Amino acid sequence: MNNMPELKIGIVAVSRDCFPETLSVTRRKNLVKAYTDKYGADNIYECPICIVESEIHMMQALEDVKKAGCNALCVYLGNFGPEIAETMLAKYFDGPKMFIAAAEETSANGGLVQGRGDAYCGMLNASYNLKLRGVKAYIPEYPVGTAEECADMIHEFVPVAKAVYALQNLKIISFGPRPTNFLACNAPIQQLYNLGVEIEENSELDLFESFNNHAGDARIPDVVKSMEAELGTGNKKPEILEKLAQYEITLLDWIEAHKGSRKYVAIAGKCWPAFQTQFGFVPCYVNSRLTGMGIPVSCEVDIYGALSEFIGTVVSNDAVTLLDINNTVPSDIYNEDISGKFDYTIKDTFMGFHCGNTASCKLSFCEMKNQMIMARSLPVEVTNGTLEGDIKPGDITFFRLQSTADAQLRAYVAQGEVLPVATRSFGSIGVFAIPEMGRFYRHVLIEKNYPHHGAVAFGHFGKQLVEVFKYIGVEDIGFNQPKGMLYKSENPFA
Repeated sequence: MNNMPELKIGIVAVSRDCFPETLSVTRRKNLVKAYTDKYGADNIYECPICIVESEIHMMQALEDVKKAGCNALCVYLGNFGPEIAETMLAKYFDGPKMFIAAAEETSANGGLVQGRGDAYCGMLNASYNLKLRGVKAYIPEYPVGTAEECADMIHEFVPVAKAVYALQNLKIISFGPRPTNFLACNAPIQQLYNLGVEIEENSELDLFESFNNHAGDARIPDVVKSMEAELGTGNKKPEILEKLAQYEITLLDWIEAHKGSRKYVAIAGKCWPAFQTQFGFVPCYVNSRLTGMGIPVSCEVDIYGALSEFIGTVVSNDAVTLLDINNTVPSDIYNEDISGKFDYTIKDTFMGFHCGNTASCKLSFCEMKNQMIMARSLPVEVTNGTLEGDIKPGDITFFRLQSTADAQLRAYVAQGEVLPVATRSFGSIGVFAIPEMGRFYRHVLIEKNYPHHGAVAFGHFGKQLVEVFKYIGVEDIGFNQPKGMLYKSENPFA
């Protein structure tokens, strides 16, 4: 996957001038050793120039971590810390930052007399000053710990920092307006700019012209071979592969020609109603292949869906998918395959589906087919290009970042699993189970006016995603609340 950042975290220790500087020096060295012993030294940098006690020191440390190529920052309170200088450092550092603090140790020189650092107290003033300066920073649930505990906190910060940094360097490329009757995928783009995301909106005609210009491209045969190898016995539509390869090359070339100043790209693509008749295929399989490369592609020009997918890709360091929260599980399938075998009610289950956009590595089996829904009203031969199969069972996180109609950010995160249950259906599809899904569906998805698309990360990443959303300023984060924890809109007597 080549569409996400490599992180380098600069660790800068701070000290209040009325506390022993040696406390922060020793504790910083112990922290760095604890981290490198457990996680390696590839993504951290120990700022050795000084312990930050003043604005002058702050400027020196800032210059040093920039010169070292750090794109994230850890401010470490080895003792109480200088609330002004340390928060100025965070303000002037252009990238994600975190604050953590050292716990006391009676074995240290001076014990709890000369060796007491009071960083527990200093974190309070640091957080107050961050708020005064309007500086966002990641602060762990309990940000005070031993060297080993603080090393674990830095490690937990890594996926959060990667996502925040990546958003600041992302461009979303979209093609075409959203299809009729998919107004739910439409949302104000103002929040994209507020997040530091660039967007390039294009016409389908621009894409179609570029596709036609790629006819006969010398790279097409190699891409076809790659597709044949990936599909194996599932290659049921070999006659369409050349066109799909031409389309894949078109998108990849477009990315390189249009990413401009940005480092990372996601695509919000259009797949109907005129796409099939003009291009002669549906783009689902190509979308799945790009997503597998780390370049998420959403369907139906779902811009915030593409944004959500990209965040999930960076956090999980893995392919994601975008699915419709689609249909209920029939009672006979529930009774036969789920009841008594898994601890879920039928209302905890649903099927997540899309036409064929999920990467093959996330499917239990796959076949190239045509888009059955579109083929009900179009010639079958122009609806080829979906990748169908049941999604692999295992842990998942269902989530979405969305702008409301009045341009406010909100998000939801729910952890669950894909069950090892045959779907008996079509498309890229799976039987999903999320604890208390019925209540979550009513009081978050419906109540908060979310569209039908949800991003899926393969694994449990709820903790990291919530921290990303908090960092970028999302105040309304819904989740699947357990029994006994009422939603604000839930009737307590129901």
